[in-house]
Amino acid sequence: MSLNDDLRKRIESYLPRYPSKQAVTLPALHLVHDEQRCVSREAVKEIADLLDLATAEVYDSMSFYEFFREEDAPLGKVRLWVCRSLACSLRGGEELLRHLCQKLAVKPGGTTADGKISVEFAECLGACEGAPAVMVDDEHKHNMNTEKLDEMVNELKK
Repeated sequence: MSLNDDLRKRIESYLPRYPSKQAVTLPALHLVHDEQRCVSREAVKEIADLLDLATAEVYDSMSFYEFFREEDAPLGKVRLWVCRSLACSLRGGEELLRHLCQKLAVKPGGTTADGKISVEFAECLGACEGAPAVMVDDEHKHNMNTEKLDEMVNELKK
């Protein structure tokens, strides 16, 4: 069993908020992903059972958004996004991504060997006024440069 009782109850608490069980697919995936740092095949089956869906329907939603990690490539404890929208790219976003990947010895989409930090690029973080921007889990950081990035990474490694 992949989903503990608490996680099942949290998923079920969404049911009255939506017009159909199928509409709870994304919230359920987010809950599982946030807690387990991936969505295992077993979790997909259990979500499908809870929502009276075919496993393929849940997997289709999961794979469409490219946000969710599968069990063979779980997220690190921290997810660090680097924006590469036009505004961020023009102000050094691509260089920040290269610098970060070199510093952490990972490629975009990769996770550090110690499992602490996953580095990804975002097409847009919606923070053009603070370009270049990064996001640490759900927190935006604006007007980044390599010095600020190094300082932030050093803190995250602790």
